[in-house]
Amino acid sequence: MGRGRAKAKQVKVARQLKYNSGGTDLDRLRDELGVGDSNSNDDADDLNDELADRYADYADDYGAEDDDDNRRPGRR
Repeated sequence: MGRGRAKAKQVKVARQLKYNSGGTDLDRLRDELGVGDSNSNDDADDLNDELADRYADYADDYGAEDDDDNRRPGRR
């Protein structure tokens, strides 16, 4: 018989979490998780630039062949 009261409380808590999920302090959460500032993505930008430079040569080489095949773009 005591299970009904416990289940009702669980349902109430679940509804509060589902419908009242606003008010999250993202800066505080970032500090707690130890994540750096989101504006300092210099390492990620450098990696993206390096990858773009590395594969740009391939795009030049293989892009010319696709144009010579007289196929519609996006189909292989």
